[in-house]
Amino acid sequence: MYFGKSYWKTQEQGIQKEWLLTNGIGGFSSGTIIGMNARRYHGLLVASLVPPVERYLILSQISERIELDGGEYFLHSFKTHDFAAHGEYHLEAFHFNNGLPEFHYRIGTTKIKKRICLRYGMNQAVVVYNISNIGRKGSIQLTPLVNFRNYHYLSFHQYMTFSADADGRRMEITPYDMGTRIWIDCSEGKVVMKNHCFFHNMDYYYEHERGLNGTEDHFIPGFYEIELNPGDEKTITVVCSVDDPITSLDGERIINDEIKRQDTILNGLPEDQFLRLLVSAADKFIVYRKSTNSKSVIAGYPWFTDWGRDTMIALPGLTLATGRYEEARDILYTFALYEKDGLLPNVFPDGTGDPAYNTVDASLWYFEAVYKYFQYTKDSDFIDKHLLKSMINIINSYKNGTLFNIRMDKDYLISAGNAETQLTWMDAKAGNWVVTPRHGKAVEINALWYNALMVMAEIMREIDGNGDEFSALAGKVKKAFVEQFWNERGNCLFDVVGDQEKDNKMRPNQIIAVSLSFPVLDGALAKCVVDSVYEQLYTSMGLLTLSRNDPQYRGIYAGDQFARDGAYHQGTVWAWPLGRFISAYARVYKDKQNIKKQLESFFIPFQDHLRDACLGSISEIFDGNEPLVPRGCFAQAWSVSEILRSYVEDYMPLVN
Repeated sequence: MYFGKSYWKTQEQGIQKEWLLTNGIGGFSSGTIIGMNARRYHGLLVASLVPPVERYLILSQISERIELDGGEYFLHSFKTHDFAAHGEYHLEAFHFNNGLPEFHYRIGTTKIKKRICLRYGMNQAVVVYNISNIGRKGSIQLTPLVNFRNYHYLSFHQYMTFSADADGRRMEITPYDMGTRIWIDCSEGKVVMKNHCFFHNMDYYYEHERGLNGTEDHFIPGFYEIELNPGDEKTITVVCSVDDPITSLDGERIINDEIKRQDTILNGLPEDQFLRLLVSAADKFIVYRKSTNSKSVIAGYPWFTDWGRDTMIALPGLTLATGRYEEARDILYTFALYEKDGLLPNVFPDGTGDPAYNTVDASLWYFEAVYKYFQYTKDSDFIDKHLLKSMINIINSYKNGTLFNIRMDKDYLISAGNAETQLTWMDAKAGNWVVTPRHGKAVEINALWYNALMVMAEIMREIDGNGDEFSALAGKVKKAFVEQFWNERGNCLFDVVGDQEKDNKMRPNQIIAVSLSFPVLDGALAKCVVDSVYEQLYTSMGLLTLSRNDPQYRGIYAGDQFARDGAYHQGTVWAWPLGRFISAYARVYKDKQNIKKQLESFFIPFQDHLRDACLGSISEIFDGNEPLVPRGCFAQAWSVSEILRSYVEDYMPLVN
């Protein structure tokens, strides 16, 4: 991807495109195409001290100052309360190729190329400068802006206690006398240490937009000064590390190693640029979790960690559609070990505590993930030996009743929760305000329940030849589902069936009834649901969470937390349900003459979006109102995974 000056006519425009690097253990690096930090989450190194959690901002930026024949130039773009530094004035091009950000600056005839990379599996950031200095004598000064704070918070100099020493060119920094060490090393030049020096009032635009404080300070341990002589062709590498020792200052080799690793992920894929970008994006969400000693899935960057529901929904796209079957097995096996009372963890503990099990759907999505795994691998032996016991426990617990009032009612449908609990994916809660109350019998929960029973029937037939018990119960569920959820007046499904009333709000949850491996709805009713969702909820970037005709519709996701939570599932567009819609559409219109062209039209907007917001990834949500401004996490696992899964499973078979 290439971007030129037309994309940063102003700093406000320049920060609208962001980039993301990850290290496979929960750490990341992120910023904007003009090199300006616009979020508290932006930084060259956000380390995960207990993978994939305990994330700390370590290195915010490297501020570059260049002197040439007495002239002074800054490449670093930033804002404070009363000053804006415009390093982007010298920025001629930004490239995002091979998954790495690359900045091209020019000052007269002096050219500077800056590349950023993370070492995979390590909390280590690498910045490489290639300088071509044709005609003038001068120097470049590289000043690291250091921090050590939880990535959700902000730092202020009066509360920051750092000590710093130098050993040759290596800076050794100790924050807060904690015993943790931060190392920064440079491949050449001289180091100049500073005493009690700070960068004050770095301002973050997006934090203010979210109704939060958005200004903080950073520690300056010192700087590196490197001479530039006429005719010089220099390669300068700066490495910042926490926990991991710095073993190499060969930045070119480190970058090439990461490019090779990413190329390996794409081996064997067809020359389909959209597919290859999605597979590369998927890689960023698969991480190692120390507490379970297994792989896990980060729900979204920059602020989410790994959650059970998101993992189960995202697993088919991230690991199966990409051929990463070993990681799929690892994740499925780990969750089976943590099954408790029929529930799977919604959130794993960051330390030694117990997981949180406050979700009704994670366990049911597990069955879809397991069945997809079986379809891709035919590995029934693994399911039999390692997953089946937990799957049976889940079914029995849902039948007989378990935590959070989750139980099968006398009509064979699943009811869950109460007025105070939020157990489905639409779980926004602002203070005591339950924004989208969905306790009772939620439509997607019962579609997933039917699917789980049918999966069990198929798996048991494969393993021991008899799944009749589960298919018989599934038949009763299907009959009750149609009776209870079909909304004749709306030509669609009710969203929630309660004891006293049925919720007729038009929401996307109903599409799951048509899109799972075993759809509870088929024939004419399934087509009606697809048509109704298409007409009332479809947008080019996903599905509206509430019809625009509803008086409670909120079309802009912005403002403070109360305002944002109030819109989160009340009109905001989500990308991940679109994958489910595409699968449902492909199913009910499989015989349509122009089905290939129609499915292609659903993916085309994302080819454009991969060049917007977070480059090469898909945002969590978008405004419900046009022009569908991307919001929330700039890179979301189930957004990427569901578009990828539906592209591989529903569209590509028509092409090949």
